[in-house]
Amino acid sequence: MSEIQEISRHLNELRTRILRIVISVGIVIAFILSFHFTPIEFSGLTLYYPEPNPLNNIAAQITNHMRTQLIPDEVQLIQTAPGQAFFAQIYIAALVGIVVSMPIVVRELSGFIAPALKENEIKVGRSIAAPAVGLFVIGCVFSYVMVIPYLLDFLYQYGESAGIVTFLNIVDFVTFVLQFLLAFGISFQLPLVMYTATVSGLTDASFWRKNIRYAIVAIVIFGAIITPDGSGVTMWFIAGPMIALYLAGMAVVERKQRQGKVSHT
Repeated sequence: MSEIQEISRHLNELRTRILRIVISVGIVIAFILSFHFTPIEFSGLTLYYPEPNPLNNIAAQITNHMRTQLIPDEVQLIQTAPGQAFFAQIYIAALVGIVVSMPIVVRELSGFIAPALKENEIKVGRSIAAPAVGLFVIGCVFSYVMVIPYLLDFLYQYGESAGIVTFLNIVDFVTFVLQFLLAFGISFQLPLVMYTATVSGLTDASFWRKNIRYAIVAIVIFGAIITPDGSGVTMWFIAGPMIALYLAGMAVVERKQRQGKVSHT
């Protein structure tokens, strides 16, 4: 097989796998935008079932939950142009689609790069697929429960102390929240990246301890870039958990090395 044919075959395979991912995410998005979760009592438990309702859809329910859980009472959530609420729901549906389709995303991407990997690397890739999804979800939940409410309240206190009434655009609010959800979902992969790099032989377990100072500097810079203000305080809402994740990943790798389960370079 010629080189051009080989490249064409890989491109066709990549296109097929990307198409599967897009279809999977698209199905979830369509469901989120077309159905509404309706509560029903069953044996003393509150259960939910989907029913068609494009106007009051699941994305709208999620938006309303975010409004009540994350925004202080004195802050008003508004839309300043027609369609902003709809586009905000599109963004939410897209994030939910990515999260729900993450197992398919991981499977398709792993399947594409598998021929270029060694047998040991393939085994490592398969073993981290489920933890990668789990850590992404945990990162999103941690951000939603433990970070975003306190960060928003901290930022709104500036306006409250000056006697200013705060109106928050729905698109800006949703974009802000989704930005942090994705940032934490990705950053929670850090221990897994450290473990994978070490167990596959790319680095030694001691590499992470030797370079901890540089890692902390890089994490702080990342926190400063992603946070919306220049106060130097809010960046620690990002940098603090990431430093803890780095230390956790370093501890796991070193423990595995002592157990003889991580190779040395």
